[in-house]
Amino acid sequence: MAPPALGSQVAAAASVPVGSDSLAKGAALKGNSTLNFRTKPCIGMALAWKNRTQQPRRLNKVLCMSVQQASRSKVAVVPIELEKAKEPPLHLYKPKEPYTATIVSVERLVGPRAPGETCHVVIDHGGNVPYWEGQSYGVIPPGENPKKPGSPNTVRLYSIASTRYGDSFDGKTASLCVRRAVYYDPETGEEDPSKRGVCSNFLCGSKPGDKVQITGPSGKIMLLPEDDPNATHIMIATGTGVAPYRGYLRRMFMEDVPTFKFGGLAWLFLGVANSDSLLYDEEFTNYLQQYPDNFRYDKALSREQKNKSGGKMYVQDKIEEYSDEIFRLLDGGAHIYFCGLKGMMPGIQDTLKKVAEQRGESWDQKLSQLKKNKQWHVEVY
Repeated sequence: MAPPALGSQVAAAASVPVGSDSLAKGAALKGNSTLNFRTKPCIGMALAWKNRTQQPRRLNKVLCMSVQQASRSKVAVVPIELEKAKEPPLHLYKPKEPYTATIVSVERLVGPRAPGETCHVVIDHGGNVPYWEGQSYGVIPPGENPKKPGSPNTVRLYSIASTRYGDSFDGKTASLCVRRAVYYDPETGEEDPSKRGVCSNFLCGSKPGDKVQITGPSGKIMLLPEDDPNATHIMIATGTGVAPYRGYLRRMFMEDVPTFKFGGLAWLFLGVANSDSLLYDEEFTNYLQQYPDNFRYDKALSREQKNKSGGKMYVQDKIEEYSDEIFRLLDGGAHIYFCGLKGMMPGIQDTLKKVAEQRGESWDQKLSQLKKNKQWHVEVY
């Protein structure tokens, strides 16, 4: 799956220069909207240059296009043939025969006060490794497997953080949200390079044009159910577990998809350490402003906020805060999703059980019914 984090103060985030124009290809705004070009980067919103001579030779930031709330125009996507498949693509490329893709860009997403580094990595697969929202790619980092000399490194799974059309809206890229895994010696406080995460450091340290071996796509549990466009989707994430939800929300609110017109409710709960660690915060805030009746967004900042008992604020505390409404929505058929570090689940389960008991319900029976109804979706790592 994907490792954790992202930043609200993206304006302060370092940016890897993008030497390719592939992000700009295929992006087109539908309608005669007024565009607002702001100083903060909005990851993935590409500027459609009229001709190549107008385009800067190097883009130091991915420019953000924000459409005025009155028009709420969406971005045209191609190829629409990606909507025709009845079943999700699965395991098109396997570890023994991976697909060689190309790094388009690597953007640091967290602010200076965030613990650790998280990057938004855009990969060009040329339309050859299609996927659906909620699926994962496998990445094989270069080098030998230290546990099996002579063999390649093992596959690491990362939840895809874009829709099937990618950040360039042309079906040729996929985006990953990657936290750089590092290890600090508890006694000295110094980083131990020998214990760095091999794949996360490879991806976060990549440059545009670098090659990357990918497998997949894989996964069905986190696929976005689209049989009812007016359904409610409650999404709970810690850190980079927000990746699949970014794909969901772009499909719901950003892209002009002829076959999917979302009119329900999407409710995102995101837990991170502090404001500088927020993931895709500006993107989500834009949805909140443009679609206040269809999107809710609650943040749990463990190092900045306190729960009702005076302790650190975690996502389970936010769930408890809105428990009556959440249970009512679940009773009405809402889908609920969990994605992030596996350590998030015990606290969340305990909270849900406590709330259920306060309501005179059996949590075990309720959970069994949610699973039976396919309302319960969990992907933790």
